[in-house]
Amino acid sequence: MSESASSKQHPYKRVLLKLSGEVLMGETPFGIDTGTIDRLAQELIEVKNSGVELAIVIGGGNIFRGMSGTASGMDRASADYMGMLATVMNAIALQDAIERHGSIVRVISALHVQEVAEPYIRRRALRHLEKGRILIFAAGTGNPYFTTDTAASLRAMEIQADAVLKGTKVDGVYTSDPATNPDARRYDTVTYTEALTKRLGIMDATAMSLCRDNQMPIVVFDVTTPGQMLRAVSGEAVGTLVREDEDV
Repeated sequence: MSESASSKQHPYKRVLLKLSGEVLMGETPFGIDTGTIDRLAQELIEVKNSGVELAIVIGGGNIFRGMSGTASGMDRASADYMGMLATVMNAIALQDAIERHGSIVRVISALHVQEVAEPYIRRRALRHLEKGRILIFAAGTGNPYFTTDTAASLRAMEIQADAVLKGTKVDGVYTSDPATNPDARRYDTVTYTEALTKRLGIMDATAMSLCRDNQMPIVVFDVTTPGQMLRAVSGEAVGTLVREDEDV
C-alpha cells in the first residue's frame, strides 16, 4: 500500500519538478524566505496527496551561483562544486519544511554527504516514489560543467517521469523578456526545436536536447502563484507546454 492515496486522475502519474534556487528567496535578496518555503511545502504535499508521484530537482542560485565565482577568477570546477553544495542546503531546508507539514520526504544527493542525504541509487529512488514519498534530488549530476536543468532532464529520464515541470517566476515562455518588452507574447505551446533555434532560454541546450531526444514534455509555469502547481499536474492549460516537433 502506498503512503499516499488518491481519488483523482491526472494525465501525469509521475513528474519531475525543477525549482530554481531563486524561487526560495521570495522577496528577499538572497537566502531562503521562511514563508515562501512553507507555502511551497504545502503545495508540494497537495500535489503528492492528489496521487502524483513527485520528484524535485532544486538549484542553488539563491546561495551560490557557480558562474559568479568564475567571473571573479575562481576555477570553474571549484565554483560548480560549491554550487552543488548550495543545492544540498536548499534540499535539506525544503525537506525540513515538508516534514513539518506532515509528509514523508527523502533527499538523494549526487555528492556523497551521507550524514544528511542518501546517495543516488536509481532503484532506491524509484522505490521511494512507489511508496508515495516526495523525493528531492540534490547536487545536480555530481559533475561540474552541468547545470541543474541538465540534472532535471537526466533524472526525469532515469525515473521514467511523464513530464518535467519547470517552476519559475514567470507564467510561461515569451518571445522576449516581458519585464523589458511590453509587447512580448507568451507561447501556449512551443516545440523543442523552436526553443533551441530561437534561444528562448527555457533550459540550456544540453537539457533541452535530452528532453527532445526522449520526447519528454516540459511545462513551464509560474510557481510563485498559489495553486498553479496542482493545475499544471492536472493537465490544465497553464504556462507553456514544450512538446515534440511536428515531424516526429
